[in-house]
Amino acid sequence: MTPWWQDVLATIASEFSDLPDAAQVTRTVLRLLLAALLGGLIGWERESKGKAAGLRTHMLVSIGAALFVLVPQQAGASDADLSRVIQGLIAGIGFLGAGSIIKGDDGEKVRGLTTAASIWLTAAIGMAAGYGREATAVLSALLALAILAVLPRLESPPDPGER
Repeated sequence: MTPWWQDVLATIASEFSDLPDAAQVTRTVLRLLLAALLGGLIGWERESKGKAAGLRTHMLVSIGAALFVLVPQQAGASDADLSRVIQGLIAGIGFLGAGSIIKGDDGEKVRGLTTAASIWLTAAIGMAAGYGREATAVLSALLALAILAVLPRLESPPDPGER
């Protein structure tokens, strides 16, 4: 009969068996950190403009999305199963983004659409990172940053006389 503490240690070891070797640990850490970093860049841009959903929100959305695709992939889920996970994630993030959209009392001014879109895109970037498509995730984040930072400078201000 083994001492109880050996059973406890064996149980703990088996509970952490989803990362069996250094390669799997490295892969998981890289994907989650990349998702956090890319989500953080977009969140930082939003926060620097005083938007409600900023750094932490975008980082959490990106890590969460990465985790939702990473875990089933590690468990050996089929492409069809992963497709259903992604469909659910897209719908769920849509609800989160909808919460950032505010319609003004005047009935005309709608705010938060860009922030909602950035949350949705951040989830997609996190999914790409979690799925192992790191280059696609980086390229998408850079494109998003360019859109959020450069395009507002190119847009002409509205004419105050126009309504």
